Amino acid sequence: MSEKEIKIIVIGGGPGGYVAAIEAAQLGANVTLVEKDALGGTCVNRGCIPTKALIQTANLLHEMGRAGEYGIVVKEYALDFIKASERKEKIVRQLRDGVSYLMRKNKITVIKGTASMTDTGRVLVTGDHEMELSGDKIIIASGSEPGSIPVDGIDGKDVMNSDDVLSLESLPQNVVILGGGVIGLEFAQMLKRMNVEVSVIEMMPRILPTEDHEIARTLERALKKEGLNIYTNSRVTCIRTAPSGAKEVLFSSNGTDMEVEGEKVLVSVGRHPCTEGLGLEQAGIALEKGRITVNDRMETNIKNIYAIGDVVGGVMLAHKAMAEGRCAAKNAMGIEKRMDYKAIPRCIWTSPEAAAVGLTEQEARERYGDVKVSSFPFTANGKAKILGETQGFVKIISESHYGEILGVHLIGPHATEMISESVLGMQMEACSHCFNETIHPHPTLSEALLEASLGLEGKAIHI
Repeated sequence: MSEKEIKIIVIGGGPGGYVAAIEAAQLGANVTLVEKDALGGTCVNRGCIPTKALIQTANLLHEMGRAGEYGIVVKEYALDFIKASERKEKIVRQLRDGVSYLMRKNKITVIKGTASMTDTGRVLVTGDHEMELSGDKIIIASGSEPGSIPVDGIDGKDVMNSDDVLSLESLPQNVVILGGGVIGLEFAQMLKRMNVEVSVIEMMPRILPTEDHEIARTLERALKKEGLNIYTNSRVTCIRTAPSGAKEVLFSSNGTDMEVEGEKVLVSVGRHPCTEGLGLEQAGIALEKGRITVNDRMETNIKNIYAIGDVVGGVMLAHKAMAEGRCAAKNAMGIEKRMDYKAIPRCIWTSPEAAAVGLTEQEARERYGDVKVSSFPFTANGKAKILGETQGFVKIISESHYGEILGVHLIGPHATEMISESVLGMQMEACSHCFNETIHPHPTLSEALLEASLGLEGKAIHI
């Protein structure tokens, strides 16, 4: 069988699935993609894109309040949440249409329906019309869904998940958010900047428990300064409706029983892989803790069946799913490719933004023992002063003997854009000398990365 005759079925049209489909089609496969909802998946329709669109509105509203610092007199302004939501939906629609165009351009057959494997090479699609597809290879990219917690009242009225927030037609006066991870904090600050009172309850001793502790501490200070109420080391015991109709969240914080009230409660406690109804048992595909297990070629325990993205667990990021999709498609087409997770960036679209790649300082010390750590504050960066955004720093961790970069952590203006230089450096196994000898333009925020790298050798210039 020639490569052009290989039939590949992709289950799921999110960022992992549609990228896998395009990669396989470009390599000569006959590709059919099955999607039960809308192309683009959670990312385009209910995640990355709509949330960042609303965050942009919230941030611009916040900046309007600071206009006087820049010599601009603004006498009157107000949020029109309906128009902000319409703008969000327009962006989502444009990007979703863009994915549809890419499917047509790459001659990928798209079928709307729910896919379930009947054996290792056949997929039953149910929906408006029932059909059975046969393929030589299958790539599962079924994604994830919002998680929950076993608490009384969690399924009650006015208790939302992240999908529900994006469908709000008006803003509540106050909200209680369960979960101080990335999603919870992005929604928390967005709502606060839209004049909603926000309380965040996090079970772990600090917000962002998987990120570098200095990043988490700096962001918590910034959020509290804006007026967010943050309770850490707290366990929710019950959600109930008060006589006023508001929701009361009862929780224990550092051993003290407390309660906080809100019109709405947002449950943001992570996401779970979508595996139900896929026919995994019929195909003999192995699961571990609710996720599909794969090797570094993204192949399941069943030959010629691959799985990618949130359904395989790990960090649930769109760009990670895209990389896994390309990897799976290559292997499905006979091109040897293995996933390398060393340099996957992690981004948080709060203000200040935060971004990281590689190991935290604690992880680096546990793994390597003696490491070098250097930080450079944005208060000493000219471009940050020009922007009026000097909160935060760049932190670099390197191995002591050869100077290989082990981790880079940023919190400050445009951190999510700045991290890419460090991602490339780590992918190329760069040492601090490589960064030190790279000329960075002036005045830019990226100079802070250079200065932090120079600091590993005790040679920072501007501090």
